[in-house]
Amino acid sequence: MKFAVIADYDAADPQLPTVRPVHREYLTKLRDAGKLVISGPLTDSGGALIVLETESKEEAAAIVDADPFVKSGVFKSWVIRPWNPVFANKALLPD
Repeated sequence: MKFAVIADYDAADPQLPTVRPVHREYLTKLRDAGKLVISGPLTDSGGALIVLETESKEEAAAIVDADPFVKSGVFKSWVIRPWNPVFANKALLPD
């Protein structure tokens, strides 16, 4: 099941340059394990969209809780919502 995580953070947070590489390493490991579908920053004022593939919302929440952006306080708030993709570029769809 897919879950969309919409996280808020301040794009001017002074911790970002230090924590971002560790956050991206964490996301790379999730991608390689098949848990991360897609992610990236929102470009209007800070924040991010992360789509996870997990068995439950609880598993998605545990993944978010372990994110270095959460542990360091960069993510100020987030919401986790179940997501059902209907249309997507073929490159983004599972086989």
